[in-house]
Amino acid sequence: MSLISALARLEAVEAGRAQPLATVRHRHLSERPLVLVPLTTAGEAGAPLGALVGSDPEEPRLLAVPQPRDRDLRSAFLAQLADAVLPHLESYADDVEPAERKETDPETGKRVTVQTELCADAPQLIVPSRAGVEYVRLLGRSMRFRRTAEQDPDAPYPAPPRVPLLGRWLTHYGERARVPGSSLLLAATDLLNRHWATGQSNLEDQHLGALLAWVDPPEAESGAEAALRAELARDSGGQLLCPPAGPATDPAFDNRLLAPAMERYDRARMALATAEDGAAADMRLGELTRAEREIRELLASQLRPTWRAVWRCIELLRELPEGPRADGRWTRDRWSFTGHRDRVRAGEPPQPRRDDAVTAAQKLATRETAQAQLDAQEALDDPLVMAGRRLAGEAFASEVTDVVMAWSESKRPSPRPLVTVRTNDRPHLGGDGGPGGDGDAADDGAGDGSSVGGNSAGRGTKVFRVLADGKSQTAEFVGREADGSLVLRLTDRMGRSKEPAEGSVPDKGDRIVWTLFEHEQRGGPKLPDPEETPWTHGGPPTTEPELPDVVTVEDVL
Repeated sequence: MSLISALARLEAVEAGRAQPLATVRHRHLSERPLVLVPLTTAGEAGAPLGALVGSDPEEPRLLAVPQPRDRDLRSAFLAQLADAVLPHLESYADDVEPAERKETDPETGKRVTVQTELCADAPQLIVPSRAGVEYVRLLGRSMRFRRTAEQDPDAPYPAPPRVPLLGRWLTHYGERARVPGSSLLLAATDLLNRHWATGQSNLEDQHLGALLAWVDPPEAESGAEAALRAELARDSGGQLLCPPAGPATDPAFDNRLLAPAMERYDRARMALATAEDGAAADMRLGELTRAEREIRELLASQLRPTWRAVWRCIELLRELPEGPRADGRWTRDRWSFTGHRDRVRAGEPPQPRRDDAVTAAQKLATRETAQAQLDAQEALDDPLVMAGRRLAGEAFASEVTDVVMAWSESKRPSPRPLVTVRTNDRPHLGGDGGPGGDGDAADDGAGDGSSVGGNSAGRGTKVFRVLADGKSQTAEFVGREADGSLVLRLTDRMGRSKEPAEGSVPDKGDRIVWTLFEHEQRGGPKLPDPEETPWTHGGPPTTEPELPDVVTVEDVL
């Protein structure tokens, strides 16, 4: 936890409501996000119990499984989920715009520009919590290898073609959620925690009701009181007034309400199966319908509060202006969506259960680069985030006190001006790490034969600033003056002529924020092709598509 976050939490405790951690919204929010609130059966991993899904806060679609142990009912639930989600995903697939991207020419090995198309927008999926994100991944893994009647006519339980297709999409969204800064699949709790600090623990912040109680407390009530009521308050029947955000349900709900309702449903279904004539069958069918309706109403009572909480979270986040660099990250999400759309349409097999060594290394490198890039962009977009980096010694705000022109000693001299700045921050530039250091005097060649007195420990450390055109300019730390001022040498972004381009060198009196972290992250080392994977790392990947798991006795009721 950063110092600025710890301070915000202390202020939240004192003020009785959450304190902002950001002045802008660091995640893209779609105009029409698809919200999914899932529920699962206790004691059986991945067994669906119900869900609310939709892009209209006033008209959600309720999906329910009256008996999760029935394989047919679970399969019907997955088919209904596909019917609800796939049209939303496919509505974005054909709205495209021309675009360019860099690709490697297979013949020459050089990077060339290719004209292609990019989806103008991408569907966004929002779930209540991190557990919901993991459940989306679990659903995708369990659905994408389902066999259809066309693929395997002898399959004992063939799935509709839309079920494995949705599994592939959910797997893609689940993988994309692991990329820092991606906004294709978001958790409402993570969105709130990124932008507000509460007075409770990180574990308590995963309770959506308690988290909203801190961010948006009722009038005449503190966040702590509202959060405690959201976590523990129950009605006269012993049921939580604010049900958990799922996918797990409250044990009191399971034992007192859901289990008896499922028993009545099972008895009604058994009675219908043993009916001896049409009149008895009609009466038993009515009992079965009432039992199923009761279960649906019970599940709706648990899902609706969370549904409203997720949309309230979206409303609160829309009040924040979007960060300038969030759109660039959303463009990468659009490329990701477009690429997966193309793979699906090309008839490629579903994602494998396990990545080969090269693919796994590429994913890890991509996520590491994305995390470093996200940290840098959030600081550049948000003064409050930058304040935390300044407190950590990773950036410093300064005022230019002097500029001395200098040039490199080469056949074609390039401008290397020396910029003297004054700062009250304590950046990690070596020495005592702060202004006004009392280190031993040292001389440092500045490129023009001059010298800089004072502590020059950390000489050569690179610092960066943002120019007016949004590009990053690099400077080197040269030394520290006797009065604590810092001397920096600009090294790039000044044009090719001997005289620096206009606006590339700061003027005396300019206030500049310098960072010790790069603004644009570099790529890692080139990895071998998957076909050249050594045997120590699993060897080349197989070209045969993976087969589904063998049906066992436990799969058949």
